[in-house]
Amino acid sequence: MRILLVSTQDYIHHPVPSRHHYIFEELAKRHEVHVAHFHVSEGKERKTRLVVHEATKYSVKNPAIHYLLNAPHHYKVFKKIMAEENIDIVVASHVLAGTAVIKAAKKYDVPVLFDIKDWYPNSAAAYYNNSIIKWTLRNGVWQILRHNLKMSDRITAMSPSVVERLKSRGFQSTLITNGVDTDYFKPMDAAEGKKRLGLDEDLFVMGFAGSLEKWYALDEVIKKFSETLGREDDSRLLIVGGSLFTDYEEKLKKLTKDLGLDDKVIFTGLAKYRDLPKYISAMDLCLIPFSPSPDYWIDLIIPNKYFEYSACGRPILSSPIKDMMEIGGDHLFIYRNMDEFMDKVLEIKNGSREFKVDMGSYSWKKKAEEMEEVLENIVAGKDK
Repeated sequence: MRILLVSTQDYIHHPVPSRHHYIFEELAKRHEVHVAHFHVSEGKERKTRLVVHEATKYSVKNPAIHYLLNAPHHYKVFKKIMAEENIDIVVASHVLAGTAVIKAAKKYDVPVLFDIKDWYPNSAAAYYNNSIIKWTLRNGVWQILRHNLKMSDRITAMSPSVVERLKSRGFQSTLITNGVDTDYFKPMDAAEGKKRLGLDEDLFVMGFAGSLEKWYALDEVIKKFSETLGREDDSRLLIVGGSLFTDYEEKLKKLTKDLGLDDKVIFTGLAKYRDLPKYISAMDLCLIPFSPSPDYWIDLIIPNKYFEYSACGRPILSSPIKDMMEIGGDHLFIYRNMDEFMDKVLEIKNGSREFKVDMGSYSWKKKAEEMEEVLENIVAGKDK
């Protein structure tokens, strides 16, 4: 197959890879995969098996402004790719650029699969505090997304809850969850992991790995750590990652300093994806501390962290996330308030810290196979 991917981010510069990187790099081993490049990020260029097409005319770094300004140019680029590359199928995921590529695909009678990797109406509004802006974004993004879904030949979604939400709004979709690279994420010796970070092997280390944004309640975690384990010499809090679009990381560092925890809370900054297992190996407990704010979309997702922590065989302490809890596992612990959070931390500190978790059915290779089957059926006309 000749596939055109229109993803939601700067495919070659964004520092945090998404499901599209994992799935389509795997598919590119046996298919010709093209990808549109939206030059929004300034990260180091990543290697790719995909054929990259520059789709940026106005290189503006604010994502919303970037995609609005470049929308007409995107349509021209997509038409050119369709005409010259003999594309068999389009995989669209972006909201605005999705509209442009769907229009181009219809012109050349190319089928479109729309892959929902996030619940865009809420995630688009999550960066803003003004209630009017939030409402406008949620409703505006949904109207565009609904148009794109109506015009697509097939829909895939990353969680059972999104599948159900789409069904309630009149759209049928196929579930393809996120996954994990099981070649890299696997159990490693905790003592060695701590040694690599210059930590004593007897320390109890609880940690977080991911983007530092305000929908993670890491400020609450730091405060609770200060009140309890932060007063002891045998515990550390390890935070791996950085903020991409907000100042939340700086706020966390200031909070840490104000609480006198500079020697107890360790910020590593952004880490390469393939180095994450080494950091996770140093953690005796891994955290997924979502904020309970209704503005966010935690009731609709299964975070990648769940798969990555699980593949490393580490216990997970998380706020309630419905779809993740249904997958479950003996290594998954849930808290509903910060007092319960601390009770669970102490339970794990004094109990088992390593688990055997089989994540084979959630490997990215398996997810690529699931996507490949969907795409081949569409191209073969079996979905008509």
